[in-house]
Amino acid sequence: MNEARRRAIFERLRAANPHPASELVHATPFELLVAVVLSAQSTDKGVNKCTAKLFAIANTPAAIGRLGVDGLVPYISSIGLFRNKAKNVVALSEILVREHGGEVPRTREALERLPGVGRKTANVILNTAFGEPVIAVDTHIFRIANRIGLASGKDVGEVERGLEATTPAEFLRDAHHWLILHGRYVCTARSPKCGECVIADLCEYRDKNLPGAKRPAVARKSAPAKPPAPRKPARTKGAQPMAKTARAGARRGRTR
Repeated sequence: MNEARRRAIFERLRAANPHPASELVHATPFELLVAVVLSAQSTDKGVNKCTAKLFAIANTPAAIGRLGVDGLVPYISSIGLFRNKAKNVVALSEILVREHGGEVPRTREALERLPGVGRKTANVILNTAFGEPVIAVDTHIFRIANRIGLASGKDVGEVERGLEATTPAEFLRDAHHWLILHGRYVCTARSPKCGECVIADLCEYRDKNLPGAKRPAVARKSAPAKPPAPRKPARTKGAQPMAKTARAGARRGRTR
């Protein structure tokens, strides 16, 4: 994809949503950190239901530490992997109190040393909480970056490097939010809403799902053909089966 088309894509995404924001409800960097850790393999909506009750009781590292794993579990038991997530949230809270004065660190290295925090989560915190021009690549961004043609890659690391190297600097701050929201609501995995897409004419995806357009049919695998049944050898004219010949001989023997 050339630079002019890439710029046009982000200009249109910005025009459609000038001030994109995370859909995880939070008021502080720590609340965002907890919410992002809880969101792994869970929906933002489900996480927000949990944190609405949790943050009313405990929304600082010290308070989560006092709550403990057993005290935290009832607040997050409605989301997947809740027990393991509870252990990570309590452990990272204790580390923040012990090593960072109760504050969320501002470096990727320090963030990635926290339990339950990988590169993607660290990038979300750096970008959303601290305004760093980094792009956190999740499943949505990985899919649409390859599909649209913004950045191709076989893994999230390759796509992240491609996006950060080619996205114009003025769009880097909000690119993560524009792309994740676009992938979540418009450029969906199974049936992208190309008819509603503001960048449809700029997108390099070949199989666009446009109104009235026929999508290519998925070829079905046909069942393997059965081998033909072996034919019985043709009988020579005048010849009789061996069994019948033997029985006839036996009868002739008895009549002698």
